[in-house]
Amino acid sequence: MTIKLYCFGESGNSYKAALALQLSGLDWEPVFVDFFKGETRTPEYRATVNEMGEAPVLVDGDFHTSQSGCIQAYVTEKSGRFGGKTREENYDILRWVLWDNHKLSSMAGLTRFLMNFLPEDKRPQEVIAFNQGRLKAAYATLNAHLEGRDWIVGDGVTNADLSCCGYLYYPEPFGFDRADWPHIDAWLGRISALPGWKHPYDLMPGNPSDRA
Repeated sequence: MTIKLYCFGESGNSYKAALALQLSGLDWEPVFVDFFKGETRTPEYRATVNEMGEAPVLVDGDFHTSQSGCIQAYVTEKSGRFGGKTREENYDILRWVLWDNHKLSSMAGLTRFLMNFLPEDKRPQEVIAFNQGRLKAAYATLNAHLEGRDWIVGDGVTNADLSCCGYLYYPEPFGFDRADWPHIDAWLGRISALPGWKHPYDLMPGNPSDRA
């Protein structure tokens, strides 16, 4: 049975889930969620797809879950990929997924939205500047951790990598320049060299150009 992923191309959290599915070799297909026209906020979506009004959402037969980290864990359970080799590595992967959700992706997603998807006269410059300061600290943490290593945890790609990279391939400006962070830059290059890798706008339906 084909796994369905409710997602949209502009969503870095959707990308984390879609990339895990894409690289896992599991049979899956994207289902476009029209976030920018309010689909996730409709009673129909909450009743039939996700009560929290979120994307991504994974549906595999009778199994449903949302939240990219949960979806990645399910992909690992089903495919045997992207987990750790030891109990300690699995906890370290979880530690980085939680760190990403709190310190990196949450700030990157919000800042990118404020800078690119709001009308220019409604962009809160003080909030953006504050967020970018927090992001700079997160980039520094990740860049330092990646010095001298290929992957965030262990000797291969794991959900830690697939989570932390989620927003860092997007072209819209939000205060991240790969050239400023050489270890992150090299790590992103290793991920994009993996067989089957695709850019978020190639992997999922939905692109800012659709609304231009």
